[in-house]
Amino acid sequence: MSYILKTNQLTKVFDGKEAVSSVNMHVKQGEIYGFLGPNGAGKTTLMKMVTNLIKPTSGEIEIFGERLTNTSYQVFKRIGMIIEYPIFYEKLTAKENLSLHCEYMGYYDKRAIDRALDMVHLHNVDNKKVKDFSLGMKQRLGIARAITTKPELLILDEPINGLDPIGIKEMRELFKMLCKEYGLTLLVSSHILAEMEQMADTIGVIQNGKLIREVSMQSISGEQTEYMEVTVQDVKKAVYILDNQLRLKNYKIMNDKMIRIYETTATLQEISKVLILNGIEIESINKKHSSLEEYFLNVMNEEGTAK
Repeated sequence: MSYILKTNQLTKVFDGKEAVSSVNMHVKQGEIYGFLGPNGAGKTTLMKMVTNLIKPTSGEIEIFGERLTNTSYQVFKRIGMIIEYPIFYEKLTAKENLSLHCEYMGYYDKRAIDRALDMVHLHNVDNKKVKDFSLGMKQRLGIARAITTKPELLILDEPINGLDPIGIKEMRELFKMLCKEYGLTLLVSSHILAEMEQMADTIGVIQNGKLIREVSMQSISGEQTEYMEVTVQDVKKAVYILDNQLRLKNYKIMNDKMIRIYETTATLQEISKVLILNGIEIESINKKHSSLEEYFLNVMNEEGTAK
């Protein structure tokens, strides 16, 4: 297995408290690795260590097969990044900012600037100062800066913050294209689970500084369960019908109106018909499957229970 980024027992301590604790992360070459966790879980701290913005207390980081040290400078020419909020020279234009970035990165293909701006759909900003950009435009510019020099690894900390739904969709498609067509590897943190579900190949779940799960989206999809979700006026009566007439046992009462039925012996039409014939008023009945959000919340709950 070829890993472009690995960590070994990576730990960071602030004021006697472990912000990141013994993390062993494995990012495969040519994949999108989705990094999930609640606020304060340690995502940004770990990304800052990987990008050499802060030093680990202990543990090791390996990038492109080489151990990261205090003198690892050349390796960062192969990495593009957004960590937290992207900062620019506010009185310069987008192109001037990207030109400076290329200069200090030692990258001199001037056509790359227009290509990057086009990729993030940042148009008609030639004479506009960055100080006049909206939050979403600055976020797009940050992504453009990260990809201008054609890096092999992109490290993006909440890259779709400030974007509207159209912008989120455009960036999702861009990330997938960069991975598939250009062979880039992406490490992306996000709190928008639905986006990760549509984009990521592997998911890493971090809580309280510990990487508690590292799993492929393919295996999560294999674990996902289809079920029928029924919303009714009278849950107690509906459950009585499920038990005594349909002989269903594998269901769960979600609240005072909703039932999830996991049985495969009865169809949606059969359940609906029997409930209606017995005077149960159905507000909705749909076939669904469990989502990444449910998987994530279950992992969080399991970790909390384990403690």
